[in-house]
Amino acid sequence: MQNENQSQLEFIVLMAALMSIVALSIDAVLPALPTIGTHIGSLGDTENQKLITTIFLGLGIGQLAFGPLSDSFGRKPMVYVGFFVFIIASYICITTKSFEMMLLGRALQGIGLSSPRTMSIAIVRDSYSGDHMAKILSVVVMTFILVPVVAPMLGQFLMQHFGWKSIFTFNLGFGLLIMFWFWKRQKETLKPEYKKTFRPAIFKSGTIEFFRIKPAVIYTLFSGLITGSFMVYLSTAQQIFQVQYDLGEYFPYIFASLAVTIGLATYLNSALVMRFGMRNLVNVALLSFIGISLTYVILFGFSGNPSIEVLIGFFMLQFASVAFLFGNLRALAMEPMGHIAGIGSALNGFISTVMAVPIANFIGGFVKESVTPLFVGFLVCGIISLILFYSISARVKTILKNI
Repeated sequence: MQNENQSQLEFIVLMAALMSIVALSIDAVLPALPTIGTHIGSLGDTENQKLITTIFLGLGIGQLAFGPLSDSFGRKPMVYVGFFVFIIASYICITTKSFEMMLLGRALQGIGLSSPRTMSIAIVRDSYSGDHMAKILSVVVMTFILVPVVAPMLGQFLMQHFGWKSIFTFNLGFGLLIMFWFWKRQKETLKPEYKKTFRPAIFKSGTIEFFRIKPAVIYTLFSGLITGSFMVYLSTAQQIFQVQYDLGEYFPYIFASLAVTIGLATYLNSALVMRFGMRNLVNVALLSFIGISLTYVILFGFSGNPSIEVLIGFFMLQFASVAFLFGNLRALAMEPMGHIAGIGSALNGFISTVMAVPIANFIGGFVKESVTPLFVGFLVCGIISLILFYSISARVKTILKNI
């Protein structure tokens, strides 16, 4: 439930703010990756990518614990515990001079931040359902996506004036403000009838129930493939624009322009989803995702990188499709899991992230002198996703009725 004095707008912005701590911790450090890599003795750009993918790994692992626990102890306590872990992790990142310890710190940051990320989705699911839930989640994601518009520019400003460690310090301060707002304004949303007595078997029973819901599993796998392909971009963006195109000083602005594209497309999704439905929008977006990838590979797969203007154009089209997918896949997966929203959200996030990290690391290893491997990765992930989607789309309504 919402605070009786809390408007829907404040609820949406607060949920987005909880998720934005995650985005800020990922995107603000992007311009500083070479500097941080030098400080901790990294072996180069490919190694620096791990500072991004590792936090995603932590996000996946952490959700697996916080989600089920929130079904017993409530959403709010888990948010506080997760942020405490984030504080410890940030201290490790600020003080270490070791590459391995930095990876540990980033993984722990991910584990800690998995709590507000997962709980924000569970809180939305507690409060809304169906296409209305998809609309709310789309607006939440759109607001959350606005953070990458400013995060790299903010990170570059902080690094140039106060050093790279100030990026982590700023993230901590921002997170504390959000925690205070959350504590003051957000009521507990876990319904008493859904509250489960905590016991170790709750993980087993919740997991068994999750895997019985075929649409939830399929959409989770689908989400993992799309997240993995997009994660390749996040982990290689600095290398593509600063190394391959030698546009280091313009990197934050290019990154911001692409984030704006995702934000606008996500807003459009929120406006269209009530009219056309989640599944129809996913179908169109996925076909576009595959078509754009195939077009790029045909045109530039054997001729080297195109001009920066052409590349940005392809990225904008591709990420518009991604925005429609992100805006609906999580809602589709969560739709039949209202009775296990906590562990359902956790398993959805864990499986999709555990899939995404190796996908990103594998494809990212090929993005050295050309952007083509990135679009090949998009294409392959898109085709597999299409097969998964069509395997249930014709029967999904019948399956949902029988759950």
